[in-house]
Amino acid sequence: MGMYRSSLQPYQPEGLFNILTKTAQKMPNKVAIVDIDRSYTYSEFENHVNQLANTLLKMGVTKGDRVGILSPNCAEFEISFFGIIKSGATVTTINSGYRELEIAHQLNNAEATIVIVHEELTELLESARSEIPSIKTIIPITKNRTLENSFWDLISKNSNEPPNISIDPYNDLAALPYSSGTTGLTKGVMLTHANLHSNVRQLIERPNEGSAVDDKDVVLVHLPLFHIYGMNVLMSGTIAVGGTQVLMGRFDMDLFLEIIEKHKVTFLYTVPPIAVALSQYPSVKNFNISSLRAGFIGAAPLSGELQSRLSELLQFPIAQGYGLTESSPITNVDFIESDLIRPGSIGPAVSDTEEKVVDVDDESIEMPSGEVGELLIRGPQIMQGYYNNPTASAETITSDGWLKTGDIVKMDKDGYVWILDRKKELIKYKGFQVPPAELEGILLEHDAVSDVAVIGKLDIEAGEIPKAFVVTKQGHEVSEDVLMEFVAQKVATFKRIREIEFIDAIPKNPSGKLLRRVLKDQERSNS
Repeated sequence: MGMYRSSLQPYQPEGLFNILTKTAQKMPNKVAIVDIDRSYTYSEFENHVNQLANTLLKMGVTKGDRVGILSPNCAEFEISFFGIIKSGATVTTINSGYRELEIAHQLNNAEATIVIVHEELTELLESARSEIPSIKTIIPITKNRTLENSFWDLISKNSNEPPNISIDPYNDLAALPYSSGTTGLTKGVMLTHANLHSNVRQLIERPNEGSAVDDKDVVLVHLPLFHIYGMNVLMSGTIAVGGTQVLMGRFDMDLFLEIIEKHKVTFLYTVPPIAVALSQYPSVKNFNISSLRAGFIGAAPLSGELQSRLSELLQFPIAQGYGLTESSPITNVDFIESDLIRPGSIGPAVSDTEEKVVDVDDESIEMPSGEVGELLIRGPQIMQGYYNNPTASAETITSDGWLKTGDIVKMDKDGYVWILDRKKELIKYKGFQVPPAELEGILLEHDAVSDVAVIGKLDIEAGEIPKAFVVTKQGHEVSEDVLMEFVAQKVATFKRIREIEFIDAIPKNPSGKLLRRVLKDQERSNS
């Protein structure tokens, strides 16, 4: 029997907005959100949420209507998020880096009727609007609070009494985020109140182990709130325990360090690119970041060696976790107790979550521990399916409720899981499957390499060869041959890197995932 976590059953899910209501009752005067020069206590936050919910109801929003948010991180984003779900509507969060076509695709697909938009992005939305017939109203978030029909103007005219809306947690959708997928157009992921609420519990209630966050923690919210990680882990997780969130709009390393020092941030949820940049950043030593007690890395795998090095450098434990938009997001998390951390692993499944590893080509065959296969997951946090897309839903969730992650993993006898690669991104070299993520992890260990992506390049003889795109550190020079030899010493012959191209930056999406597809397409058009 492995490290399986205690169950949190019996479980009574409820409306996700209740996490805020409960904390506001418990600690009304505690600071909930710090947004540059503004801050809101839990009671102020809850009052504004109620005001917005009443505003939307007055506008004719009914149960299940979709309301969009297009905004960078700010206090209004969070007020909007909880206000929308409290009115009984479903929130669809839009990537604030999207262009017109992408915005139009999501809002059309979601059939959104109202969009709350930050003034920086109003123009962009307006230019896409003619393509989005369903939108009736746009509510701008503006600095000038008295501007007619702006966010603050509208909510100031409405009551802060909680609206009387009944929620069926198992069936009513709270959020409809769109999943990036490695191919094709984004798909709306249907997450109910119960999905998101159970995942918040799985994150914060950890019997017999070190807590993720608690009410004494200050969490820096630098990951985008439109993304499930920022939304349900950083925002909802911190609200549920009564911690303080410090919001950051655009990422800048000096500002990031400045905020940690100024606000004495204690818990760092982040992604590998930022963690790696932090470990290489020369000016770190000019800031006092000793308030940080632990870190949690998700959204992409990090090699064990790099994880251990980071922990050593930053002087606090770093655990990896794993999840997908389709699982609200968290399914696995390692422990933060240093004797239980297994570097490179995403840890065992969270409470009340089942996992199995199946054969890559035949999901009816379960693999024994230590063998490689695709990870399948079942639990209360798994989505209801993709919005208006039964075909994609049936391809992703089996008839008995297992979510196919598309990730290639191995699981040890204790239930700890290691992510090796994405199923769809395996390179086929002379019939052998080569996981690009493994090669990327090795190249990142070289002193001259700051970032890397590996793809399969078409090759007449081998089918595909592993090709690496490398970004070198400032002031470092290294040849193609030296790097190829560095990898060759650590892997089987068939896994060797056969070609290297030096580039200025690796393409990534806002949550830090590598966009190998972009490099692949580039490569194909050059050949």
